[in-house]
Amino acid sequence: HYYIPVAESKYFAATTQYLQRALTLICFPLQVLSGCAVIVRGQPRGGPPPERQINLSNIRAGALARRAVQGQPDTKDTPDEWLLIFQMHSEFCFQAQSKYTRYSYTFSIVYSGFSIIEHVRDGSMLRALLLPDYYLVTVMLSGIKCPTFKREADGSETPEPFAAEAKFFTESRLLQRDVQIILESCPNQVILGTILHPNGNITELLLKEGFARCVDWSMAVYTQGAEKLRAAERSAKERKVRIWKDYVAPTANLDQKDRQFVAKVMQVMNADAIVVKLNSGEYKTIHLSSIRPPRLEGEEKNKDKDKRFRPLYDIPYMFEAREFLRKKLIGKKVNVTVDYIRAATSAMETGGIPAFPERTCATVTIGGINIAEALVSKGLATVIRYRQDDDQRSSHYDELLAAEARAIKNGKGLHSKKEVPIHRVADISGETQKAKQFLPFLQRAGRSEAVVEYVFSGSRLKLYMPKETCLITFLLAGIECPRGSRNMPGGMQVAEPYSEEATIFTKELVLQREVEVEVESMDKAGNFIGWLHIEGVNLSVALVDNALSKVHFTAERSSYYKTLLSAEETARQSKEKLWANYEEKPKEEVAQLTEEKERVAKYRAVYVTEITDGLHFYAQDVETGTKLESLMESMRGEIAAQPPVEGSFAPRRGDFCIAKFGDGEWYRARVEKVESPAKVHVFYIDYGNREILSSTRLAALPPAFSTRTLPPQATEYTFAFIQVPQDEDARTDAVDSMVRDIQNTQCLLNVEYSGAVCPHVTLQFTDSKDDVGLGLVKEGLVMVDVRKEKHLQKMVTEYLNGQESAKSARLNIWRYGDFRDDDADEFGYRR
Repeated sequence: HYYIPVAESKYFAATTQYLQRALTLICFPLQVLSGCAVIVRGQPRGGPPPERQINLSNIRAGALARRAVQGQPDTKDTPDEWLLIFQMHSEFCFQAQSKYTRYSYTFSIVYSGFSIIEHVRDGSMLRALLLPDYYLVTVMLSGIKCPTFKREADGSETPEPFAAEAKFFTESRLLQRDVQIILESCPNQVILGTILHPNGNITELLLKEGFARCVDWSMAVYTQGAEKLRAAERSAKERKVRIWKDYVAPTANLDQKDRQFVAKVMQVMNADAIVVKLNSGEYKTIHLSSIRPPRLEGEEKNKDKDKRFRPLYDIPYMFEAREFLRKKLIGKKVNVTVDYIRAATSAMETGGIPAFPERTCATVTIGGINIAEALVSKGLATVIRYRQDDDQRSSHYDELLAAEARAIKNGKGLHSKKEVPIHRVADISGETQKAKQFLPFLQRAGRSEAVVEYVFSGSRLKLYMPKETCLITFLLAGIECPRGSRNMPGGMQVAEPYSEEATIFTKELVLQREVEVEVESMDKAGNFIGWLHIEGVNLSVALVDNALSKVHFTAERSSYYKTLLSAEETARQSKEKLWANYEEKPKEEVAQLTEEKERVAKYRAVYVTEITDGLHFYAQDVETGTKLESLMESMRGEIAAQPPVEGSFAPRRGDFCIAKFGDGEWYRARVEKVESPAKVHVFYIDYGNREILSSTRLAALPPAFSTRTLPPQATEYTFAFIQVPQDEDARTDAVDSMVRDIQNTQCLLNVEYSGAVCPHVTLQFTDSKDDVGLGLVKEGLVMVDVRKEKHLQKMVTEYLNGQESAKSARLNIWRYGDFRDDDADEFGYRR
C-alpha cells in the first residue's frame, strides 16, 4: 500500500500491489473505522447478514482528524495523521491470518479504495463526508421515514418491524459509495437532504419497496416533487409489501361507482360540506377532505352565552367561505372522488364533545379545479394536520398544504393581519314590529334581490336580503300548498299528501339560489307575503303547474291570476299528484249559434331556446321540461361512467348522435351535413341551435336516450300575422329585438294556423300577457300579413291598428313614410 500525508496534498491517490489470488471469503464493505480497520458483511441469505470487524495485519494507519466538541473548552481540533484511501464500489476479499481472542479482533489483508457515505444509522438517516471541505454531517432523507431502532433503558436497541431490512437496503446501495447529496433544509438543527446515486434516487426506492412511509413535515422541502413520493408510496400500498403488508385502503369497501361519481350540488353546508343529488335521485352529504372551516376559539362557550349565536354571520370569514362555494357550485355538476369514510363518534369517545355521524370525505372538482384547494388558497379554510400513521386524508393533501402556505405568505383571509369582516345581519323573522317597519320599503322597491337560505316547506322560505342586510320569512302568494307535519298544542299534525314532494321541488329549484321577490303584504306573525322569481320562473306558478299546489282565491287581485289559472287547468288535465282523483264536471251542451268558426285561444307554456335570422324560433314545452332534464342527467351520468372513445364515431347525414357543446356537456343532436371529418354540421334536436364540429366531438347516441324514449324537444314556429322585412338591416333589428325579449324565457304560445314549413303562432309574455308579435308591429319592426279567414279578422284588425300607429309615429321601417308604393322593391320591401 502507498500512503500520502494529508498535510502534503488536498487530493489523495493510491496504488496497490497484486494481492494473493486464493481468498477464502467474499464480503461487502460496511463502514471504515480508520485507515486500518473496516466493518464488513457477508452474502445476504434470507435477510440482512451479520457484521464483522476486519483489521489490516502488520500496519497502523494514522487517525482521522476530529473537531473540538462544542461546549467543552478543554477539547480542540486534531489534524489528520495519515489517511488510507479506500475504493469500495463492489465486493472485496479478505483472508484471515491471525486472531487475537483477547480483544476479539480479526486481522486481515484488505483491498479497497475511496469512500463518501460513512455510516447508515437506519434506512433514512445517514452520515456523510462532504467534499471538498471534508465536513462530516448527519443527513435525514427528506419526505420519508424508515422504521428505526429504539434504544431501551439498558442501552440495547430493539428494531421496529423491517428496520434491519431497511437499513441493509440503504447500506448495500450507498455505504462508502460516491454519491451526490442535495441539502434541502435544516429545521431544528436536523439536516434534510436527498441522495442521488447514478442508479437512482434512494428515497423513492425505499418508498416503492415498502421500507418507508411519507412524512408531511419534511415533504415540503423535497426538491424532486412530492407527487413522486406519493406515487411510490401508493405503489407499495397497492402491492402490500413490507410495512404495508396489512394495509387496507380507506375506500377498499366501496364499489367503484361509489368511489367516483358525478353529482349535482343542491346545498352548501358550513363551508366544508355540500349536499349533492346523485343520478339515482338520492341525496348525499359530502365533506371536503382534510380541511377545516373558519371557527372561533371557545365556540361552545359562546353558544351557551348567546342563544342567538349564528355561525354563518358571527364567525369571521365563514360567510365569505360559504358564499364562495355557493356561487361556484350551486346547481352545477361536480366530480366527486371519495378519499375516506370517517366513522361515527359517540359522546363518550370524544370526551363529552357532541357526537358526529359517519362522514363521507371526498375531493370535489369542477372544471378541473379542486374546490378544497381553491378555498384554502383564498384563506377561507385551513388544512387539518394528521398523525403520521393516519391514512385517512385527501388524495391531494400536498396540494392543500402548498395552497395554505401561499395563503399564509400572501396574508389571505384567515391569515390576514387586517381587521376581520363583520356582518351585521338583522333577523326579523317573526318580529312583527320590525317587519312592519320594513314592509313599506320592500313594497316600494318592487323586485328585490334575495338569497334563499332555507326552505321550510313548498311555499315557506327564509330569505337573506343583501341590500337590506336582513333575514326574513317569506310566504308564496296566490297558492295553497300542502302542509307538512308539525307540532301543535293538541299534538303532532299529520302531513298533507304531497307536502314532502312540494318541499323537495322548491328546494331543488331555489335553495341557496339568487332570486327576485315582490313583497305585497305581511301576516300577523311578521311573515312577508309575495311572489318569488328565479330565472324568469314564478315559483307559485311552477308549483301549480307541477300539480303540487292549488290556486288560492287571494290570487284574483294579482296580475298573475290568469297565468295561475292556466297552469292549474294544465295540471288538472294531467291528473297527477294533487289532481290524481279529480273528475271534471260534465259541461252542458250549447247550441251552435253562429255558423262562423271562432278563433280558439288555448295558450300553453313554452320555453324559447333559439331564434333564427328569418324570425323563426324554436321552443320547448314546459310540461315536458322535467322529462328532458331527467334524461340529460341520466345520459351524462352514463357518459361520465363510460366515456366514448374519441374519433370512433363516423358521422353520416341524418344520423342521431351526441355532440359536445362549447360548455363541455353532451347533448342530443342530428347530423345535417358532412363536409369533412373536421367540419360536421349538427342540429341540437332539443334546443334548436346549429353548430359545425369536428367528428372527434361526436359520439353514438346511447339507445336508452334515443328519440323513441323522448322525442326531440325543440319545435320550430313562426309568428302569425307578420311579414318579415326583406331589407337585411331591418330584419336584423327585428331579430335583435326578439332575442332581447324572449330568448331563453318562458312564454305562452297559441297555434293560429298551419304553414308550409311550420305552424304560425302568437306568443304572449308570461307576466303581462302582452302579444309579442303585436309588439313588433307597434314598434315598426315588421309589417302585417293580412289573413282572410273570418275567425281571424279580429286579430288582423288589431294588428293593422298597431301598424297604423307605428306609421303615424314614423317608427323604424316607417321612418321615411309608407314605402309600399311602386318602387317598394327598390328599398327591399314588397307589398
